[in-house]
Amino acid sequence: MILRVLVCDDEPIAISRMVALLSRAADVEVVATALDGPAALVALESARPDLLFLDIEMPGPDGFEIVRSVERLVQDRKIPAPFVIFVTAYRRLAPEAFDSGVVDFLTKPVRAERLEQCLERARRLAAARQAEARVALLEQRFGALQAQRLGSENPHVWVQRRGGAVRVDLEAVERVSAEGPYVRLHAKEGSYLHREAMGAMETRLAPLNHLRVHRSHLVRVDQVARIRRTPNGGAELILRDGVQVPIGRSHAKEVRRRLLNLDGPA
Repeated sequence: MILRVLVCDDEPIAISRMVALLSRAADVEVVATALDGPAALVALESARPDLLFLDIEMPGPDGFEIVRSVERLVQDRKIPAPFVIFVTAYRRLAPEAFDSGVVDFLTKPVRAERLEQCLERARRLAAARQAEARVALLEQRFGALQAQRLGSENPHVWVQRRGGAVRVDLEAVERVSAEGPYVRLHAKEGSYLHREAMGAMETRLAPLNHLRVHRSHLVRVDQVARIRRTPNGGAELILRDGVQVPIGRSHAKEVRRRLLNLDGPA
């Protein structure tokens, strides 16, 4: 399998170095480069890469804003979801980078050994995506018969696992966390990695009393035990099983309204 790659950086020298490093991998093809976010979004629609190496700090929309734009394109089905790896000179941005749902994080100057680790992770994710696509094709072929048989049963998804697929009833899902272009469904019996955008999963789960509390987290409301302030001035949820889930600032008002029946900032 060939990994199709787009490199976006506002420094031409950084692009040239990254392209040179990527050229050492026989299974990698750089299909496009971009010097800013808008050019990257155009290239994503035209080149349809599997993997995007994205600088964080650029003039105009920064890497975080571009990731949000990519999510919207994916949700609108304008592009297939690329795996995103942030590249930056600022190591302090790593926590926020991973919080945005990217699959990995590189610091400049990029080392060949570290780049290969990122590529290997992307290869594994791409292989899992291909396997899931095969399962989806089988579901498509036999889905009509299955739908007739399951008829009025609970809403569910089929998740690829160990060469097959398992059914996960969405009513049993207690929380959801984003992992790049995937979501991880957490239930009492275990967790399941599922190929679906966070926004689409939010739509599925909203009727089942799940609440989006962060760009990377959904929780079922009845699983919340406490709301707690954090030292940095934010807030987090403590779930019944002890798991701590951050509350995103843009979601704080809705969390407060739903859980406390109050208006205003959390």
